[in-house]
Amino acid sequence: MILSQVKGIQVDGIAAAVPSRIVNISETVSADERNEVERFMKKIGVKSFHKSLLKQTASDLCCAAAKELMCKKHINKGDIGVLIFVTQCPDYSIPSTACVLQRRLSLSKDCIAFDINLGCSGFSYGLNVITNLMNSSNVKKALLLCGDISTIRYDEEEMIRAKSHAARWLFGDAGTAILLGKNEVKENIKTISRTDGEGYKAIIKPDGNRHSRIVIDDTYMDEVAVFQFAINEVPRMLDEIMGDSGATPDDYDALVLHQANLYIMKNIAKRTGFSMDKTIVSIDEYGNTSSASIPLSIIKKWGEYKEEQMVRLLCCGYGVGLSWAANDFYLNTDNVLPLVVSDEYYDDGFVF
Repeated sequence: MILSQVKGIQVDGIAAAVPSRIVNISETVSADERNEVERFMKKIGVKSFHKSLLKQTASDLCCAAAKELMCKKHINKGDIGVLIFVTQCPDYSIPSTACVLQRRLSLSKDCIAFDINLGCSGFSYGLNVITNLMNSSNVKKALLLCGDISTIRYDEEEMIRAKSHAARWLFGDAGTAILLGKNEVKENIKTISRTDGEGYKAIIKPDGNRHSRIVIDDTYMDEVAVFQFAINEVPRMLDEIMGDSGATPDDYDALVLHQANLYIMKNIAKRTGFSMDKTIVSIDEYGNTSSASIPLSIIKKWGEYKEEQMVRLLCCGYGVGLSWAANDFYLNTDNVLPLVVSDEYYDDGFVF
């Protein structure tokens, strides 16, 4: 276990972008699937999700969120010293998509930029990495971008050809941007992180370099193994981070979990003593949005909130790897921006 505690750094802004197209699950199924869909929606919690255009990527959504955040927070682009892009869906094998985002956002050449290949634990891991980079350097402001395009990438006529119901109905597309800044604050950002590579096959898409001749149409998931991992390891980690802080669920304003599915989230909340009233749920509207799900959930709760309030959040991302991490930090709700809807995509000029 890595326990990280960073002082003098806070979350100065959170923004998220989703595509305009909303897919309502109940409207996409045949009469024969109706009963199955109703059971799925009740257990898993997804009622709708946003689906990107075929040419739109995770970086496009993150870029839209970052531009909105920098504009509304009146950020001097030259002050951004770190840009980290957390995704499992980079634009290219090489170069790092973060370098392209650095260009698109017109950031300084003094800004370091790189990708982190993580999914559901990506926000929690990314927050740990970026705050420690800031803590050990002269960087005053940094951008953490988290997003994935997880919906089936078929055209309109072929979308229903997805092999699994989970792929068709579980995932949604979103991109988020988190602004970090050095400030004279008393509160810490605390993170606990873990990895269990013994479970790497539990969630896997084996069409990388090792199996480059194999064409895989879908991601494999061992649902039983993932469920057991989530309901056992995540509560244990949340209890640890609360114990280290001398805190109880009463000390937090919200529990913000990765939106894996509603059944898993209810189990985690129950095992850690959180009521569902304190557990933010966004999977019903946006589906499982991978690394974007925690910041997107925060925006669902406070993006349209009109009153300024300092809240304490307990967050946990968990999934592919297997990897999981928990964060304990304070957030001013005035720094949570309303949701951005964007269908823009980047034309890189390549013709293949």
